Amino acid sequence: MVVQSLVQSSIDAQADADAEISSPPPRRASSRLQGKPRPQKELLVRRRVQLLDEHEDGDREGGGLSKRANVYGRRRSHAENEAQEASSNGALEGGTGKPSDPLVEKSDHVKVKETLRLFNKHYLYFVQEEEKRCRKVEADNKASASSKKASKSSKKASKSSKNSKKEASSPDAKVGKAKRPDLKALTKMLENKEILRGTKRIGSIPGIDVGHQFYSRAEMVAVGFHSHWLNGIDYMGQSYSKGEYSNYTFPLAVAIVISGMYEDDLDNAEDVVYTGQGGHNLTGDKRQIQDQVLERGNLALKNCVEQCVLVRVVRGHECKSSYCGKLYTYDGLYKVVQYWAEKGISGFTVFKYRLRRADGQPALTTNQVQFINGRVPQSLSEIRGLVCEDISGGQEDVPIPATNLVDDPPVAPTGFMYCKSMQIAQNVKLPTDATGCNCKGTCMDPKTCACTMLNGSDFPYVQRDGGRLIEAKDVVFECGPKCGCGPACVNRTSQRGLKYRFEVFRTPMKGWAVRSWDFIPSGAPVCEYIGILRRTEDVDNASENYYIFDIDCLQTMKGLDGRERRSQAVCLPAVNSLERPDDQSVPDFCIDAGSTGNIARFINHSCEPNLFVQCVLSSHHDIKLARIMLFAADNIPPLQELTYDYGYALDSVLGPDGKVKQMFCHCGATGCRKRLF
Repeated sequence: MVVQSLVQSSIDAQADADAEISSPPPRRASSRLQGKPRPQKELLVRRRVQLLDEHEDGDREGGGLSKRANVYGRRRSHAENEAQEASSNGALEGGTGKPSDPLVEKSDHVKVKETLRLFNKHYLYFVQEEEKRCRKVEADNKASASSKKASKSSKKASKSSKNSKKEASSPDAKVGKAKRPDLKALTKMLENKEILRGTKRIGSIPGIDVGHQFYSRAEMVAVGFHSHWLNGIDYMGQSYSKGEYSNYTFPLAVAIVISGMYEDDLDNAEDVVYTGQGGHNLTGDKRQIQDQVLERGNLALKNCVEQCVLVRVVRGHECKSSYCGKLYTYDGLYKVVQYWAEKGISGFTVFKYRLRRADGQPALTTNQVQFINGRVPQSLSEIRGLVCEDISGGQEDVPIPATNLVDDPPVAPTGFMYCKSMQIAQNVKLPTDATGCNCKGTCMDPKTCACTMLNGSDFPYVQRDGGRLIEAKDVVFECGPKCGCGPACVNRTSQRGLKYRFEVFRTPMKGWAVRSWDFIPSGAPVCEYIGILRRTEDVDNASENYYIFDIDCLQTMKGLDGRERRSQAVCLPAVNSLERPDDQSVPDFCIDAGSTGNIARFINHSCEPNLFVQCVLSSHHDIKLARIMLFAADNIPPLQELTYDYGYALDSVLGPDGKVKQMFCHCGATGCRKRLF
């Protein structure tokens, strides 16, 4: 693998180039919570490729993973699981996930997911740094323009102003010439030894199934799937000639990326003619400018032919959702059956490799013409099993259809009234004493914004993609009604309502569920858990209401019941609730979405969820009455079911007879805990 120092050098070079670029007890205890790259200067890119190739025989250091931020907050389950109820001796459907036992080895899928989440966290951090740089450049340019206007009365000042203008127009001062946060994130992971796998392997990679989608080449490097963020051929060098692979001749290819960059490629899905590496005009026009040589990756593919070694094939497709402009899909293992040299379209010698897809694998989801990941309807007439055109009744800006292909006859969701804003019980009073910031228009400086200072050192969000949370926190302080900024402020990201196209659909085992027709980037707000804000004591005796969400953020912040801690980069003294005794283990308030609620009430539990729960404070600073937001924990492709971990501890639910109730989990996750509670 490429040694760390050389990858670092390569990434730095890229960055520099881009710089130019039941009857409950009296009190219920809360559950235990467990941009598309721009064309580069040819010589610089070639030097970068050379750096990677010259040290291919080295081993990259890999290592630790950060813990997944555990979901907190609890919601009782759907009432819609009649079949599940019967199969579980009357047990309630629902449940929330308890954190996995630290002594239990994590599954490969979980390791991959956690590594990608860590990559996205680093990525968003560097996006934030880039946004700061852009704001500074804008401020400097405005100051320069003001200086020019003020100095027009003097010829000398005018000359100075021209020099200032020239300086402001230099590459370093241009807002649009952004550096690569994805490559910086990869550098950070290399420095911290957070790359998932430190050695290469032949064949499939545990935890990455056929059809897995990567949103950048850097993600492939982060999980040890493909060690090059630029080269199309990944191969083992001579350092692998001992030990497990001692019987092979090296170099030996392990993976290739087909992304349409070579004019001589021919992709017929199951049968591929792949052009070797080298001699390519890397400035973006796909042209060959010199002969290829049978070395490094080219030699590695030739050796695969002679030794019948299968290689992993990834295809890249244009994708507006991806920050690098492409989406990469793993299409399985291919056998390199033939190679030859010929004159290419541009008249230079190229090496060709014919690859055929190995039998017995899942069906392809991509081909050379289009990317298909399910079929998102384009109109209501295309929706199969439509039972309701809009469950919100026109309250949401975008209709939320409901579909049912399970029941016969199909039925629509009933028994509740849709509401897009929180309802407050009569005996609950929201605080009104929170002061706002004095910012105007939009908050720009975290060191002067009073609300942002409560979050620690910086804004919790980045502006990219309409606002994304960098990482899960104990609590996020947002600007509120008494602030001077407007609705476009980045520190109001969770207050903008639904922005994705959602669908509520019926499942065979889990009742109703939710999916998005749009791609949702990690850290993006999905929805708020809406219902009636009540005192917990008022719902203790409620029966057959399985949509209660305890606001137990205070308990999580205190680490009660062994709960995992989150980032605590907040101004804790501002949270008056934290002065309560440490034995306060029962939340004072909850959100009841049984009779009134929004789309969040239909989102199911998963032991390996793609959403996480985040407490948010905006109109006041009482943590016991925090808003409950659901954010994307991963990059979520269209039509994937949205889920979060309900957080129930096992054996925490009692039936009317006082006995422990049990509920089986049907989330289908690879690491499913088998029980909801």
